[in-house]
Amino acid sequence: MTGTARLDPASRAAALRRMRAEPVDVVVIGGGVTGAGVALDAATRGLSVALLEARDLAAGTSSRSSKLIHGGLRYLEQLNGALVREALRERSLLLETIAPHLVRAIPFLLPLTHHGWERAYIGSGVLLYDTLGQGIGRIAPRTGGDGGAPRSGGVPLHRHLTRKAALREFPSLRPDALVGAIQYWDGQVDDARHTMFVARTAARYGALVATSAQVTGLVREGDRVAGVRVRDLENGVDLEVRAAQTINAAGVWTDDIQAMVGGRGRLSVRASKGVHIVVPRDRIHGSTGLILRTEKSVLFVIPWGSHWIVGTTDTEWNLDLAHPAASSADISYLLDTVNRVLRTPLTTEDITGVYAGLRPLLAGESEDTSQLSREHAVVSPVAGLTMVAGGKYTTYRVMAADAVDAATAGMSRAVPPSCTDRVPLLGADGYPALWNAREGLARASGLHVAWVEHLLHRYGTLTEEVLALVADRAELGRPLRGAPKYLAVEAVYAASHEGALHLEDVLTRRTRISIETADRGLEAAPQVAELIAPVLGWSPATVGREIDHYRARVTAELESQRQADDHTADAARLGAPDVRPVVREGRGAAAPA
Repeated sequence: MTGTARLDPASRAAALRRMRAEPVDVVVIGGGVTGAGVALDAATRGLSVALLEARDLAAGTSSRSSKLIHGGLRYLEQLNGALVREALRERSLLLETIAPHLVRAIPFLLPLTHHGWERAYIGSGVLLYDTLGQGIGRIAPRTGGDGGAPRSGGVPLHRHLTRKAALREFPSLRPDALVGAIQYWDGQVDDARHTMFVARTAARYGALVATSAQVTGLVREGDRVAGVRVRDLENGVDLEVRAAQTINAAGVWTDDIQAMVGGRGRLSVRASKGVHIVVPRDRIHGSTGLILRTEKSVLFVIPWGSHWIVGTTDTEWNLDLAHPAASSADISYLLDTVNRVLRTPLTTEDITGVYAGLRPLLAGESEDTSQLSREHAVVSPVAGLTMVAGGKYTTYRVMAADAVDAATAGMSRAVPPSCTDRVPLLGADGYPALWNAREGLARASGLHVAWVEHLLHRYGTLTEEVLALVADRAELGRPLRGAPKYLAVEAVYAASHEGALHLEDVLTRRTRISIETADRGLEAAPQVAELIAPVLGWSPATVGREIDHYRARVTAELESQRQADDHTADAARLGAPDVRPVVREGRGAAAPA
């Protein structure tokens, strides 16, 4: 079965009507990358699927990661070779088959601080990392000058550098901060856009997708879960969605969903807060990313277009799950740690954006969240309900396949095995050819080729849909006021095709204006609101409310970042109301779907 890949208000309304009228094989709770992955996996097996998310696609953890597709060198050091091998296989699939338009290889420099033994020790680990990733015969030779073009294979082989060579790659490093370095490659992705593409691809294969649709309870038939109760947060209407199987992919809200079956779950998830700061590219001079070993974990300095992302922290979080807050202590830790190796220290004045996310870690014996498992688990606490939790962003597809395997094991009919390792996301098919034709696209559209390249990296072959809007309305081909790295058409397309229902959805997830502009997107907000208003059917009063909501969000986030600790930061962040009227109960602040 196939459906429309267009996520707009009309398709959302139609999806909710069908969910109410027709039972589905699988209903998925949670619109993060795992939930979207579950929906895609189930839909491509020929199952009827409903995907429900209380807020926006990727509104939680899946928009607040380090934006890396990687195996995790530190997990190799922890002797978790199976997790690393699995993640590196997924990295190769994403780079080569599933999402070559969204995932690209980037280099990282790993500084060495000791002569002799450290190069041999770390070098052997990085060699094993490369070998696990693709096998010696498939590691591509190092090449340069590709201008960010799509790659046909995996990632280049690591190389050893002297101190002088390392400083050429990263001039901002203090010479006394290293004696040499090893450079290796990993993958990078805009996590929120990738999650949205997974959900849109699921819709393309027939899944019914609805955001602003909060699961408020489970439908029971005796001891069996037979679906979910849902509130449409856009109009307050309640409905039931009946399903043969319910899969909970709620991440850090897993315990909240388990509570709906009387706490009869076998998963215990702890939330670990990870904070990142974003600074302009000219504040740090380097042509490669940087990975620094810290007392507890690692710190990344990651190239991000015209910016750098610096992160992350790894601390336990027991407060509001919907809006984790970064405190001044978190920001100071990141600045202090990275400044130990930089010639010119960063200050708070350099920061254009801050974001905090929560990792859903499987709880164990350790009190230290940095030591908890990044592996995932799938359990079925009661008949008709399957729960998946833990894992890494990179391995979302494996988690999804395992969850669908478990959920369908008891079905009366045979269900095919997962095929998502061979299913490209929307925008991937034909991407290399369209990239090669980018100069022709530029001439035909009247846009500079640099803008076409920007669009290709964000939309893949769906760039043609975006350019069609520009052809109809030439003014959409102009940069946004206050956010000149984005075109006006991108805001319109976010609402007309990508499921954005509110202003913050566009500014924080469909684009990254909220962390890439010094004013956090305040100047761009009015124009963006006016652009999406006709698509979403907003009145002038609604436009004003959306802008007010966004301004309040920015004010609350900035205030939270001035607070000294988690509790005061949390209180400050909660000073801004949700733009969606979610049912808030306890620290979980309502499950995410």
